[in-house]
Amino acid sequence: MIEIKKFSELTPTELYEILKLRAEIFVVEQKCVYNDIDGKDLNAIHITEKQNGEIQGYLRVLNAGISYDHASLGRIIVRKEARGKDLGRTIIQTGIDYISDNFPSSEITISAQAHLMKLYNSLGFQEISEMYLEDGIPHVDMHYNKKP
Repeated sequence: MIEIKKFSELTPTELYEILKLRAEIFVVEQKCVYNDIDGKDLNAIHITEKQNGEIQGYLRVLNAGISYDHASLGRIIVRKEARGKDLGRTIIQTGIDYISDNFPSSEITISAQAHLMKLYNSLGFQEISEMYLEDGIPHVDMHYNKKP
């Protein structure tokens, strides 16, 4: 079940579960040492996919001017046990749809892990940068612009 909430609508338990899952994936699994709690969550829209009451997938939507000149999707994760079931595609498409329905411009910029470029391409994103390392992981900036 997909849930879309502003930061103020998250329960303390939901926030704890989101931050715990982000730490499990980004810090422990991917061995990235960085400040995940960057202040952007306060102004984000939080999209979760829950199954049996447990968060399986997550992303945050940021308005233009917070991370990039355009709206962005970030902190996109799928619980390890839930991968390979198109959950990532579903949650990313939900983020794209949210921006298209609620923001003045449907343009989106993301920093994508390079090994996921085919997934993002299939959803309409195009590369706009050369590959670079972020926290030791190859990334590429990508842009989405669905013109009406």
